[in-house]
Amino acid sequence: MTQIILVNTVVVLLVVGLHYEFLRNLSDIMSRFGQRLHRARILLAVVGALIANAVEVWIFAIAYYLMNNSEGWGHLEGNFSGSMLDCVYYSFTTFTTLGFGDIEPFGAIRYLTGIEALTGLILITWSASFLFVEMQRYWPTR
Repeated sequence: MTQIILVNTVVVLLVVGLHYEFLRNLSDIMSRFGQRLHRARILLAVVGALIANAVEVWIFAIAYYLMNNSEGWGHLEGNFSGSMLDCVYYSFTTFTTLGFGDIEPFGAIRYLTGIEALTGLILITWSASFLFVEMQRYWPTR
């Protein structure tokens, strides 16, 4: 059980730290655009947030892939071939809390699934808040 908690904690800290750095660096880059290029700033912010979330999904997918192919961590079952792309697909549906249900976790890997859904919800909300604040700066108040 200690290993499960440790792996989950490391993965979550990695993606949260990465998300923070992505948004912080994105904000620094956008500040160089100046006031006149607010449309480009918004576009950059949206694309940057999408890239950040996609990279985080891939980090979870790598964890699933490694856990699925190691003894004692459980496995993923269903419409699942064990490939890295299947792990990415599963991670995207979990991170976004979409959860089609065509792939099911069994064993200790279930805990990573649960924490990914919670982490994804928070990080997607963080991205949305970042974009909202950025849009508020340049869009006229009604």
